[in-house]
Amino acid sequence: YTHDMEILQTGKPVINYEEVFTRANGKKLWLLTSKVPLRNNQNEIIGILGIGRDITDRKVAEENLKKSNLDLEKYIKDIVISNQELEQFAYVASHDLQEPLRMVTSFLTQLDNKYSHSLDEKGKTYIHFAVDGAKRMRQIILDLLEYSRVGKTDSEQEQVDLNVLINEIKILCSKQIKEKKAVITVANLPTILNYETPLRQVFQNLISNALKYTRSNVANTTIDISVVELKKEWQFAIADNGIGISKEYFNKIFVIFQRLHTKEEFAGTGMGLAVTKKIIDSQGGRIWVESEEGVGSTFYITLPKTT
Repeated sequence: YTHDMEILQTGKPVINYEEVFTRANGKKLWLLTSKVPLRNNQNEIIGILGIGRDITDRKVAEENLKKSNLDLEKYIKDIVISNQELEQFAYVASHDLQEPLRMVTSFLTQLDNKYSHSLDEKGKTYIHFAVDGAKRMRQIILDLLEYSRVGKTDSEQEQVDLNVLINEIKILCSKQIKEKKAVITVANLPTILNYETPLRQVFQNLISNALKYTRSNVANTTIDISVVELKKEWQFAIADNGIGISKEYFNKIFVIFQRLHTKEEFAGTGMGLAVTKKIIDSQGGRIWVESEEGVGSTFYITLPKTT
């Protein structure tokens, strides 16, 4: 009615305004309406011509989208709160749980030093197990804390020369490389825009694993690091001639605390690959393995190209 009066009084058309009506069944009807004045031969306004286009489906879709956005905002807010609570828990766990473990380890060590001459072999074995268990528990706590912090960084992305990074990792792992008589071959790797610390962690975890899970019946451990440039990402491969992995465990090895071997066979908490996968996932990349038992494994990782 307001638009009709405006047209009659001013003679100006009103284009594309929305009108909403309620149908007999209670559902809404939206129209996108345009109205223009009708004139006679004397140019007098004698009526109004209106055209309405049904835009109900569009408006319903818009309302649903708006509701979905509100739900998404609430979900994101809940996730942020949850992450903050988890971060606080991780801090408490790392601090409050480590202190009693340090105390247990300290007193057991003193007990062993002071009374070892009075203990039989079984008693000494029990103390050894207790100290070893406390140390492993502390390492698990540290690994959990590290896992919880993946993806949280205040640093800026920078140009990372992967050739330099791999050489630095080889220096850090020089003792293992010497012990395993390892030969590490590295292709000409690119310089990429990324976060150096988590990237170092990824390659160090994969190289350390290749040096750890070796076969005793080979003269030299070999590790080959290569890269393929794809259209939108870099694909890296870390191949070794180690013990290999059965196909049924290809996914399991990336799950937190999942280990395929006892601590007597190979040390560790089962966190390395889980942390590696979380870092890669947080950057929008992928990680997977191809392997054959008794032959070796190749771990593939992709990282999106960034500019």
